[in-house]
Amino acid sequence: MSFPAPAQTDRCPCLSGESYGNCCSQFHAGTAQAPTAEALMRSRYTAFVTGDTKYLLRTWHPSTRPAELELDPDLRWRRLDIIATEAGGPLDTAGVVSFEAHYRQDGTAGVQRERSEFVRQDGRWLYISGE
Repeated sequence: MSFPAPAQTDRCPCLSGESYGNCCSQFHAGTAQAPTAEALMRSRYTAFVTGDTKYLLRTWHPSTRPAELELDPDLRWRRLDIIATEAGGPLDTAGVVSFEAHYRQDGTAGVQRERSEFVRQDGRWLYISGE
């Protein structure tokens, strides 16, 4: 199985309400930077959906980033629910995003719940860690 590749006009997998071309695609392509921790969280979720490991590694803080990342193409991410955000705005230097990411694997539904920490460094939001 391979990862889905949304068209620019498709609804963005992060469920922001925007098209992929007007949302996460621009961050993945490097033509824009996520302005908030939540926007980075959404774009990273979409990178998991599309199998974009380069983007995931590029937006992972060097202090916690793994040397490499391998994603399971049989795991299908279905829905992202943002539960809460703490700071992480355009003028902040740190933020936290709590979310639930729903998936399906081998015919079984599951949910990953996480509280992710982000930091803004040199004008770019980066993922630090999650619990």
